[in-house]
Amino acid sequence: MTFDPKADDLVLGMVGTGTMGRGIAQIAAAAGVTVLLHDARDGAAAEAAQAIAATFATLAGKGRMTAAEAEAAGGRLRPVGSAGELAPCHVVVEAIVETLEAKRGLFAALEEVVGPDCVLATNTSSLPVTAIAAGTRRPERVAGFHFFNPVPLMRIVEVIPGVLTARPVTEAMLALGRRLGHTAVEARDTPGFIVNHAGRGYGTEALRVLGEGVAEPAEIDRVLVQQAGFRMGPFELLDLIGIDISQAVMESIYTQYFHETRYRPSILPRQLLSAGLLGRKTGRGFYVYEGSKPVLPPEPAAPAAVPCPVWVSRRAPEAGAALAGALAAAGVPLDGGERPAAGSVALVAPLGQDATTAALAEGLDPTRTLAVDLLFGLEGRRVAMTTPVTSQEARTAGWAALAAGGHAVTVTHDSPGFIAQRVVACIVNIGCDIAQQRIASPADIDRAVMLGLGYPQGPLAMGDRLGPARILAVLEALLEGTGDQRYRPSPWLKRRARLGVALTTPEG
Repeated sequence: MTFDPKADDLVLGMVGTGTMGRGIAQIAAAAGVTVLLHDARDGAAAEAAQAIAATFATLAGKGRMTAAEAEAAGGRLRPVGSAGELAPCHVVVEAIVETLEAKRGLFAALEEVVGPDCVLATNTSSLPVTAIAAGTRRPERVAGFHFFNPVPLMRIVEVIPGVLTARPVTEAMLALGRRLGHTAVEARDTPGFIVNHAGRGYGTEALRVLGEGVAEPAEIDRVLVQQAGFRMGPFELLDLIGIDISQAVMESIYTQYFHETRYRPSILPRQLLSAGLLGRKTGRGFYVYEGSKPVLPPEPAAPAAVPCPVWVSRRAPEAGAALAGALAAAGVPLDGGERPAAGSVALVAPLGQDATTAALAEGLDPTRTLAVDLLFGLEGRRVAMTTPVTSQEARTAGWAALAAGGHAVTVTHDSPGFIAQRVVACIVNIGCDIAQQRIASPADIDRAVMLGLGYPQGPLAMGDRLGPARILAVLEALLEGTGDQRYRPSPWLKRRARLGVALTTPEG
């Protein structure tokens, strides 16, 4: 009971011809699949077919397909006026309104039309596939087929079997996803599947950093792009997606996981929503926009000189030696004593702790101490934080020392785990918990996140690069310092860190 995803005569029904439906129809037609387009609004299917055909012509004009290929692909798009005309389909994909009642009603109607081997697939991003399938007579032929917008460019599709989905149906949908030119990954039917689940660490933790007054949105964005290597900062991303959409996803996953603390949303986007500030589309969100570009506050210039010697902690020998060597090479005067002299500024490099805790743990004068984040190395933006009582002289000296040699520096208020340590540790931890819950394989988790979220690495590979033991140390210190259970380490992370094996190591 399924279809041959490689068949030359494969017919796919596309119900719902909005942005997502058009994208799916486009890649299907381009892959040689006949697509029957249907929409509840009169004329919408024909409009979609014309628009997609025009897209093929544009691609041909740019040399991305030949004129013959564009004409053939456009010829595979066939608008139909009623659901009854979907009878020849081997698979029907719906991309209609995101409500359980509407999707159940559609699939119940389709069951009266299509053949017994036709697969019914839902492009839902937030509803349980099992719940959608439960409204059908044959739930074994229902599966999730979740694409990302824009479909032709976001080359990832999640295939989600419901509890009763037949295995051949899942296999056929995975193969169809590959035929359409996408990386197809299988995910268990859980809130957020893989990508939207894994994405909870980035924006949610950045919002907590902002809410604690550690740094401003532009500073947080700069750190996560220039130190941790993300393509776009979390606040620019929230504004781009739309704060209304982003907050709805955050609140939905938090609710569906019965208020799991790892996914707890922030009140800050809710306040912007109340004011009608939705991000780029309204001209203001976390940033104010001129056209499509955010108006960024100017970054303060670094002090020109180091007014006093700098002492570097030896508690993390390798990292401390690297920092001391880099400062010396840049001409920074160093205090090489076992303990800092009275007039020196002390630099410490904690994992997961705040500057206050790190200074007191080493018996240092907190008025002359700054903490430096060395987890990500010294090549990108350098990040330091002061204790609540760090003097202006010490802050200036530490900032100037880190900026010597032309390095960009961000100095923040005190925070357990800095900015990037906190955010990246949460991303890795959630990725580990997705693996622990057997929602997807380690390899599929990393592939899906890189393609679906544009992260520089998948969460498990990211943790392996930085070191599972270091990520575990960050989370344990965050948990101890805050008492917040959102930072409790995943068993997947704890076991692999203690065994000294990679987070991508699957279980037999």
